[in-house]
Amino acid sequence: MKTGVAAAALLALIALAPDAGAETVDLLLVLAADVSRSIDDGEFGLQRKGYAAALTDPRVLAAIHGGAHQAIAVVFVEWAGAGEEKIVVDWTVIRDAEGAETAAAAMLSAPRSFVGRTSISGAIDFAMERLAAAPAAADRRIIDISGDGTNNSGRDLAQARGEALAQGVTINGLAIINDRPNPGYAFHTQPPGGLPQWYRQNVVGGPGAFLLVVEDFSSFADAMTNKLVSEIAALSPAQPCISQRCAAASSLRLAKRKS
Repeated sequence: MKTGVAAAALLALIALAPDAGAETVDLLLVLAADVSRSIDDGEFGLQRKGYAAALTDPRVLAAIHGGAHQAIAVVFVEWAGAGEEKIVVDWTVIRDAEGAETAAAAMLSAPRSFVGRTSISGAIDFAMERLAAAPAAADRRIIDISGDGTNNSGRDLAQARGEALAQGVTINGLAIINDRPNPGYAFHTQPPGGLPQWYRQNVVGGPGAFLLVVEDFSSFADAMTNKLVSEIAALSPAQPCISQRCAAASSLRLAKRKS
């Protein structure tokens, strides 16, 4: 009996122990893109191309090479209403241009996932599931939410956000100003006080969290590139900032604080 109990306890410890073979990277990053019905096909195309361009940008690759492990793991998902979340590009470890280009090509070739309502809470919950299933390990975990409107579907956003933050996850935001939404969505995309303020109050949070504002979909790629550089460059705050990419990221963070 004692032998059986001891064996069971040992098996439980083994099951709970971290996978010794798991690769360690500098960052686990969930890129979560809004594809709700307030985003038309043209805007969707600009957003999808913007993600791909940012991921392969030399500045982003330089930031990755500046990390302790010189690698990050990324999963790209699209979301709309509650229950409408889909993995477009599954977990990919990126350490060089080849890995980034492979992920970008997969993004560009995939069809649009949904045209539904807007459940940021559902996106956060789905992103947390993806983080739990990540094949790599990292000290920092970030959910990157981009969207052009408020939460109007699914469970309470404050609850979903709070549960993610309680687990040490950072939620960053990319608020897209959509001044030409489909008819009937003006209040959704332009809430009282503006979408950036709404995102600051209801979406972003956690260690080092920040929000970037995209004035229109045509500037999405530049904003996403700046966002990725800033996120990745912040991985080693104790290291001296001696490269141009560090200086650029520091200037970006300072500008955001002043705003």
